[in-house]
Amino acid sequence: MRKALIVIVLLQSIEVFAWGVTGHRAVGFIAELHLTKRAKKELKRVLGNESLALVTTWMDEIRSDHKYDHTHDWHWVSIPTGQTYEQTEKNPNGDVIATINRLTQELKVGGLTLEQEAEHVKMLAHLIGDIHQPLHVGTGEDRGGNDVKLKYFWQDSNLHRVWDSGMIDGTKLSYTELANGVNHASKAEIASWQMASVEEWAYESMALREQVYALPENKSINYRYNYDNWDIVEKRILQAGIRLAGVLNDIYN
Repeated sequence: MRKALIVIVLLQSIEVFAWGVTGHRAVGFIAELHLTKRAKKELKRVLGNESLALVTTWMDEIRSDHKYDHTHDWHWVSIPTGQTYEQTEKNPNGDVIATINRLTQELKVGGLTLEQEAEHVKMLAHLIGDIHQPLHVGTGEDRGGNDVKLKYFWQDSNLHRVWDSGMIDGTKLSYTELANGVNHASKAEIASWQMASVEEWAYESMALREQVYALPENKSINYRYNYDNWDIVEKRILQAGIRLAGVLNDIYN
């Protein structure tokens, strides 16, 4: 009975992860390729021998540590269709937009212990990935697609899980292969993407929701859905990596 409960808890927690392990690490790997020399040096001081790519999953790994229970709501935000973030009723526990802005500001101000600084960086690396997954900017109606039950390649799943890991894991790519495959942004794109605010990142995810929710009546998706949406997955992972690098370069330069 105890084993069954553990399995249920693990399955429930997996469903709220964004991009899964491969996607998050691809974001971190792309960011590493766009860091300045100064930022690389500072991150070496802060993270030691841990790479930025590998620490991107730390915030999901600590979900089982009750010391971090207060961080659970930081992974997402609800912005109903037709509203702006400013118009929404804010989550008193925090959300992904407020947390990214707060962590960035606290790192800029400084005065943190090395442990605090490392945790801030690890959280930023994860949450910037999260906000670029369209379903982490939810409508407030279906838990970011977790309640949208469907068949994915004829197996029971839900829409959130498809976007977190289903499409990415189906490619059988490593995180470095995925990152290298999408890391082709122009200088103009990099400049434009890094100039956008965190709120604008969220609005980009909102703008993609109509396509994300474009499901057949029988809620059974497979190759066609992947084909129609893979470009979005690639672009959002690339944008997240470029913007993570931009934020870290700004903090440490």
